[in-house]
Formats: sequence, C-alpha cells, structure tokens
Amino acid sequence: MEGFSKYEVARILGARALQIAMNAPLLIKINQEDLEKVKFDALKIAEIEFESGVLPISVKRPFPKRKDERLKRVKEQKVSEEKIERRNAEEEEEIAKEGEIMGLVNPEEEDDGNSDGDGSDDE
Repeated sequence: MEGFSKYEVARILGARALQIAMNAPLLIKINQEDLEKVKFDALKIAEIEFESGVLPISVKRPFPKRKDERLKRVKEQKVSEEKIERRNAEEEEEIAKEGEIMGLVNPEEEDDGNSDGDGSDDE
C-alpha cells in the first residue's frame, strides 16, 4: 500500500474486485470462516489480497520527458540594402496592382472641383 496514491489504490482495488466478482481465482488462500466474516464481499477480498502484496497489478505513471538540449543561438541573416530596397519596390508594385484590380480612385481623379463635400454637382 506504500507508494500508491489513494486514487491508484482505489483503481487497483476496484479492478481486482471486479475480477473476483467475475469468478476469477483468489490469489491467496482464505479459509471459509474468514470469507463468511467478510460476507464474500469482493472488495474486502481484494483489500486483503492488496495488503498481502500478491496482486500482479502495476501502476504506470507518465512522467514529463527530459530535454537535455542546449539552446542554440540563432544566426542573424545579413540582408544588403539593395535587397531591402528591391523587396520594398516589389511590394509597392504589388499593392498598386491590387489597387487597380479593386478599382481604387487615383488622387488626380478624386479631385473633380467640387468643394462643398456633399458629393452633389449642384451649386
């Protein structure tokens, strides 16, 4: 019983009591009058077997995996100014193309001389 948590003990006793209730052979010899004392209770018989240490049931506890890796320093990639400028130019061209596809108004087309701001052409 030492070394098991109360939950593990409950699980072990429950599993063994179920086996005994299903007519599994007893692992220790118990005389008839002792069986009558415990009233042929499968759980009590499982407790007796557990306390005597004859149960072949083991508990597998999952433990976290150990990592023995050392942290590695990330190497910085050096990017030249030309590459940065080239990427920026490509992104600007892509944004301009997307603007044309979406039908955005160019600043020259936007100013039509209407200064009242309500969008109507009447004066």
